[in-house]
Amino acid sequence: MLYVVVFAMIAAFLALRLYGVLGKRTGHEQQPLPRTAEDRPAVAAAPRTIEATAEPRALPTRNIEPAAEAGLRAIVAGEPGFDVAQFLAGSQSAYRMILEAFWKGDEATLRDLVEAPVLAAFADAIAARAEAGETLDNRLVRIERAVISDATLEGREARITVRFDADIAAVTRGAEGQVVAGSLTDAVETHDAWTFVRTLKSADPNWKLADTDEA
Repeated sequence: MLYVVVFAMIAAFLALRLYGVLGKRTGHEQQPLPRTAEDRPAVAAAPRTIEATAEPRALPTRNIEPAAEAGLRAIVAGEPGFDVAQFLAGSQSAYRMILEAFWKGDEATLRDLVEAPVLAAFADAIAARAEAGETLDNRLVRIERAVISDATLEGREARITVRFDADIAAVTRGAEGQVVAGSLTDAVETHDAWTFVRTLKSADPNWKLADTDEA
């Protein structure tokens, strides 16, 4: 059974409306990406899909940590057409798209990309920002590295964690447009761990962001 590669759609969409960011603060007082559950000063975000064809694919030899290998093999066994390399490439497009939507306060886009608890946390953070009269003026300079750090399969629920090392230029502006934090000329190193989830062999081919954390 062939699943539509929604990640490719994300990349095309990004070409038209993306280049935003977020991540761990390492020098500037920058609004962090909302986190989930108890740790929730805010929360997480989400992505999309992969492809499934007929024959099991070999795992790539790069950008996979040893702790993730057993889980990835179980996922490939559960859905033989799953392409790990394609998932990893698509996750980087999703990273860009989700961050851009969050900073713009685009809840409609986020709704298609994130799990419900994550969406609720994002909505809370966006509302708090609006109440404070603040806006985010951010730019993803580059993704230095994306590595699958963990993967699990419980029943049919697959979870894959990707660690993103990226450079982000970010500014928070006040109600009058003045800069209150950050700099667009000084990129900050960010290190995020995002976990994507999907039910294997389901009619829905989309992977969604279920959790975010600092790596």
